[in-house]
Amino acid sequence: MSQQTENAASRTKSIKRSHSMRFGTSINDDGTVSFRLWAPNCRSVKAVINENGSERTIDMKTVDGGWTVGTGRVAPGATYKFVTDEGLAVPDPASRFQPDDVHGSSEIIDPTAFEWRDSDWKGRPWSSTVLYELHVGTFTPEGTFAGVESKLDYLRDLGITAIELMPVADFPGKFGWGYDGVLPFAPDSSYGTPDHLKSLVQTAHQKGLQVFLDVVYNHFGPEGNYLHAYAGEFFTDRHKTPWGAALDFEGHTEVREFFIENALYWLEEYNIDGLRLDAVHAIKDDSSTHFLAELASRVASGPGTTRHRHLVLENDDNIASFLERDKTGKPSLYAAQWNDDIHHAYHVIATGESGGYYSDYVKNQKGDTTLALLGRALAEGFIYQDEPSNLRDGERRGEKSAHLPPDAFISFIQNHDQVGNRAYGDRIAALTNPSLLKALVSIQLLAPSIPLLFMGEEWAASTPFMYFCDLGPELAPLVTEGRRNEFAKFPEFSNPETRHKIPDPCRQKTFEESKLDWKEVQNSSPQSHHKSHHDFVQSLLNLRQSHVVPLISQITSATYKAEGNILSVQWKAGNKPILTLLTNLSRQAETIAKSISPSDQLATLYEGDEGCARRIASGHVPPYSVLWQIEQ
Repeated sequence: MSQQTENAASRTKSIKRSHSMRFGTSINDDGTVSFRLWAPNCRSVKAVINENGSERTIDMKTVDGGWTVGTGRVAPGATYKFVTDEGLAVPDPASRFQPDDVHGSSEIIDPTAFEWRDSDWKGRPWSSTVLYELHVGTFTPEGTFAGVESKLDYLRDLGITAIELMPVADFPGKFGWGYDGVLPFAPDSSYGTPDHLKSLVQTAHQKGLQVFLDVVYNHFGPEGNYLHAYAGEFFTDRHKTPWGAALDFEGHTEVREFFIENALYWLEEYNIDGLRLDAVHAIKDDSSTHFLAELASRVASGPGTTRHRHLVLENDDNIASFLERDKTGKPSLYAAQWNDDIHHAYHVIATGESGGYYSDYVKNQKGDTTLALLGRALAEGFIYQDEPSNLRDGERRGEKSAHLPPDAFISFIQNHDQVGNRAYGDRIAALTNPSLLKALVSIQLLAPSIPLLFMGEEWAASTPFMYFCDLGPELAPLVTEGRRNEFAKFPEFSNPETRHKIPDPCRQKTFEESKLDWKEVQNSSPQSHHKSHHDFVQSLLNLRQSHVVPLISQITSATYKAEGNILSVQWKAGNKPILTLLTNLSRQAETIAKSISPSDQLATLYEGDEGCARRIASGHVPPYSVLWQIEQ
């Protein structure tokens, strides 16, 4: 966006945004504040207000359905807690801000105090999306929303069209990944205030960037979750999760409504462009209408009517039916799913690792090689489409997905999980050779599925991204021990002394060492491999937007062939190939088979090295070579 356009955007008439909901606080027209808490396990509740250093109480009435309500004249900026009949003081579960962390008081926020000036922003079509996942605390030295805002020009110029924030919902302590949040409506105070986050979103829009937010609706974290004390009905013993008590989406409508309101809150009050729902396979719901379907419907009929809003899933079950399109080609429920399958195939090719879940991607039960599995992921989305998994003792996984468009899948070579869940948080650039990495990146970024980059990936950052959390003294030693014991099954960590060297996730040093080193990419020396890799990624993203994105809506099917070390993929409009890939990801030159030779009817979009297309046309495919062709 030009400076003139940005100035025009800044002159846009200001508007107010506020999401009205049953939970938490609301400021009434007469200036009073209404307080609402669902506390079915309590006989009575009162709100204790702290304003200008003095404390007072607002009595709350118990009404039908376990709700308690109260109203008083309280100024924004005052803090409050709810006190149960047992004398337990708890924060508001729908708190908009926690200035003193998860155990502290909640602050009354007037959402209309922020003046929005992005009313002209209508979002971006999903097919044009290039996601950039980042952790607010480690993306910049400041580790704040303002720090992210200062890098938006850099991201726009790189070719990113959407930033995706790892969870910002209030979590315990000063640092953490965010997936153990306990107050899902409150941006974590270590990152800044609600207005700081709103400023980030607004500035992103003024620069043509979408903002996505990662949200966690499958569990609450282990510290700071007081719901068991006054609303135990949030949880159920009928289901289990790996992280704690399962949420009861089948019992009380208040539980479903709490999380649906949270989604609407971020999309309306913060004008967020999209949500990524974490690990939805852990959301167990046998209701006639699944929680995920109801959430998507409410978004589509609410904030989704005014402009582009995109919902994305992480789902280990590979449920293709959540990704179906309507007659016009628009998502019926969810725009896309993170495709772990394609990541695992990329990783096995890049590193040769075959332990743990990677074992399913070395060779499947039909004997398909990793290269063939990568071809299937590129052409059809999921690799496991109702097929048996060796890792899961033959259990079948997934649904058929070849009929879905390529933008129903988000592809990545790295993300927070796949880097951070390694013992030392090492990135792919440290695990493979540069030529192979370059080839894989050129495949990922020019394929018609939606690409995702993890912060720093664009310059092959050398800094690790490790697992870290700032829990209290009771939980921290358990987390440290548990983290190290997770790796005991790996041969390289069979020795307890070796496991003890794994960084302690609860030490601040682990968090600090996970921060990006921006000096790496700012080094403009021709010898800087970080800068050259950045420029390479930037050039691919330019090609993507100008040539690949316009074709995505035309693609009706895709086919693939893997012969030896050669992989060929064709994306077609009807029976006509409009985009093709031919690659040799091995270290040896190969002779090409006639059945997968390149087309002389298509133009070269990208060749890994100058003259590569000519050599492939003559039947010789160089090592680590990639040829993309596109319709004339």
